[in-house]
Amino acid sequence: MLEIKIEKNKNPKPIPGPEDPLVFGTIFTDHMYVMDYTEGKGWHDPRIIPYQPLVLEPSAMVFHYGQEMFEGLKAYKTEDGRILLFRPDKNIERANNSNHRLMIPKIDPDDFLNGIKTLVKVDQDWIPTKPGTSLYIRPFVIATDPFLGVRPSSTYKFIIILSPVGAYYPEGLNPVKIWIEDEYVRAVRGGIGEAKTGGNYVASLAAQVKAHEEGYSQVLWLDGVERKYIEEVGAMNIFFKINGTVVTPMLNGSILPGVTRDTCIALCKEWGLPVEERRISVDELVEAAKNGTLEEVWGSGTAAVISPVGHLRYENDVFEIKDGTIGAVSQKLYDTVTGIQLGKLEDTHHWTVEVR
Repeated sequence: MLEIKIEKNKNPKPIPGPEDPLVFGTIFTDHMYVMDYTEGKGWHDPRIIPYQPLVLEPSAMVFHYGQEMFEGLKAYKTEDGRILLFRPDKNIERANNSNHRLMIPKIDPDDFLNGIKTLVKVDQDWIPTKPGTSLYIRPFVIATDPFLGVRPSSTYKFIIILSPVGAYYPEGLNPVKIWIEDEYVRAVRGGIGEAKTGGNYVASLAAQVKAHEEGYSQVLWLDGVERKYIEEVGAMNIFFKINGTVVTPMLNGSILPGVTRDTCIALCKEWGLPVEERRISVDELVEAAKNGTLEEVWGSGTAAVISPVGHLRYENDVFEIKDGTIGAVSQKLYDTVTGIQLGKLEDTHHWTVEVR
């Protein structure tokens, strides 16, 4: 494992207090982790330095060809003062799967985890403790070759930044309104839909703006070929409870394999709920909403953890789910996942990793 050099910030910023608002993704801690890649040398020179702007050539390949990967996970502080990460191994595994698809060199998992843990430890005073808050961790890789030409870069930077955050949705755990998109598509099988990369998210912006203008929080995507099968929400995976069975779209190469998605599936099975990972058409969903068998809908993701859905819109129809209130499974999943993350519930699955 590579040794990390640490340069402390000599001009630290004020740390937000318990009553200060933590708007998601707007406040950043005093330090950042940086590691370089050079072809023939590999990943090298891991270091923690004061948070600062990056200096890149205007011709850096990330700006022109979009070769970049990012991840997202969180650190939590327990009531007894311990610092916990939740399933970081799954984020690291997914990051390297994204790297593989995007022709970015693999990062040694031990160096990846050591970078996260060391940076979180350095900035541990930034971890908020108010209910619903956490320290968001954003690792990312960018291609840095100063070259205009379509090929993989031969140099990269791996960077981790930290941000104390409140709830991802201002409405908190209250059910959100979801717009089923029928004009634009996000990804197709064989493309980069299963990679966590900016191209997938910029593809969602036109539909996202349209949905927001109509009062909806997120977009639910259909498949890019037949425009018929449910895929995922812009920032989450999606679950439906239909006639007692939990149904979620199967991973097909265009859907992000969410860590919280995997957690929800494991917990639902543990609780004895039937779970199906399969194709689900928008017509099946609309029919279930109309005949009353659509009992619950929720999204899952690192940022929001669990986001219950109260309304679905498709074409000219709007369907209210469970009278616009949170369902029992959604609530139990939220309470269980956050309870494990905060060290309040026993971690029988060994999902948490302590930062020491």
